Amino acid sequence: MTASVAIGFQSVTDEYNDHRPPVEGTVPSWLSGTLIRNGPGRFAVGGRRVSHWFDGLAMLRRYAFDEGEVRYSNRFLRTEAFADAQSGTLTGQFATDTRGWRRILDSLRSLGLPEPTDNTNVHVAKLDDTFVALTEAPRRVAFDPVTLETTGEFRFDDDLPEQLTAAHLVADPHRTETVGFTTEFGIRPQYHVYRVPDGSRQRECLASIPARGPAYIHDCSVTADHVLLVESPLTLSVWRALNPFSQGAIDLLDWNPDQQTRLLVIDRDTGDLVADPTFEATFCFHHINAFVDGDEIVLDLIEFPDGEIVDSLSLSALEAGGFSTVPPGRLMRYRIDPTANRVDRTQLFAGGMELPRVVSEKTGRRHRYAYGQATDRDGANGLAKVDCEAGTSLEWFEQSVYVEEPIPIQRPGASAEDDGVVLATAIDVEQARSLLLVFDAETLSLLARVVLPHTEPFGFHGRFFESIPQ
Repeated sequence: MTASVAIGFQSVTDEYNDHRPPVEGTVPSWLSGTLIRNGPGRFAVGGRRVSHWFDGLAMLRRYAFDEGEVRYSNRFLRTEAFADAQSGTLTGQFATDTRGWRRILDSLRSLGLPEPTDNTNVHVAKLDDTFVALTEAPRRVAFDPVTLETTGEFRFDDDLPEQLTAAHLVADPHRTETVGFTTEFGIRPQYHVYRVPDGSRQRECLASIPARGPAYIHDCSVTADHVLLVESPLTLSVWRALNPFSQGAIDLLDWNPDQQTRLLVIDRDTGDLVADPTFEATFCFHHINAFVDGDEIVLDLIEFPDGEIVDSLSLSALEAGGFSTVPPGRLMRYRIDPTANRVDRTQLFAGGMELPRVVSEKTGRRHRYAYGQATDRDGANGLAKVDCEAGTSLEWFEQSVYVEEPIPIQRPGASAEDDGVVLATAIDVEQARSLLLVFDAETLSLLARVVLPHTEPFGFHGRFFESIPQ
């Protein structure tokens, strides 16, 4: 593995509780709440290691803000996968299969899919006043947002079919509900789009859409009136899982460049499929946001020309060239005309970009600014702010510093969308330390640099919660 990023894929063992790290600069006193992030924390067990970044053992990280001070905690989820690791057994699912011939029986019992992991290392959500760790397998793990202790498996009070599920759930503050989807395999595969009203753990199915493939879909978006899914031709072949030598879910994936991408637009009230335009083969991990603009629907997302991005994030690929060999994502605006069933695509930012976010208040509504990693730098990942209306951008960059997912937070009572801060964790590979960076959301000037007590492995996603006790 290249020296520049190797430290971000090394396992950690220490767990901290309410550690007060030193702060260089000033954290705004109005910033009150908690950022909880999820991601892998351990990659090796008993001399063996997982094959893919996505298979690392889930570790939660908590950054609590109050009156300019920061407190840090981290804790591994106490799951079946964690118990296996403690006993010296390596488990994995996305691209690391360690169960040998047991896989044949697992596959026959579950339509070709392996028994789902509880290594929920991708994202977090709040459902029925319960904090939940998520992955794409149909299992969810509840945790205490203050101590990060695991409190058990979270189950919905319904029987919605799911062999795969959304790791990204869209919490819509305007309609006080969370939106997601599941994928059901079988002779007639389907996507089931659902809503969960705040304070409930029962999913209400909005629509069941026949699937082509089905496709590997990681994320979704909402407008005030719609749910949007992007069905790429990176499809899942369940029959491949019957091969006992397959390495996991990654071996189900099949890129079909001669097929088109299909954009599904579903009415949030009626469940009707109001548009499904198609265009050239592309792949998307992450959406940014969507909104209604007159008679059209606008969707901003990060687009890749093919499915190569998935393989490029394996540990072997990262060993060979680090992040420099990972294909750059393109920030694209899709403008959908549902009447004509047509979509026009425009690139909004010339550089590479990933892990994009908007302020939560703009979810499903017209946004102006998108924040994300600037991924095409040499020897670092920067922070990018894109003005999606003016077509301009700002960037922050520091050599050897690899910025992770940025979280923009609007100042309470602010009228301007970019009146606030952006929080981003990062690894300074030259100094071998992890940082929590606090930026001014308007200018991207660095307000504070918080030095964490150990080097966290590169993580995935998180949310900022205002109402968690400090």
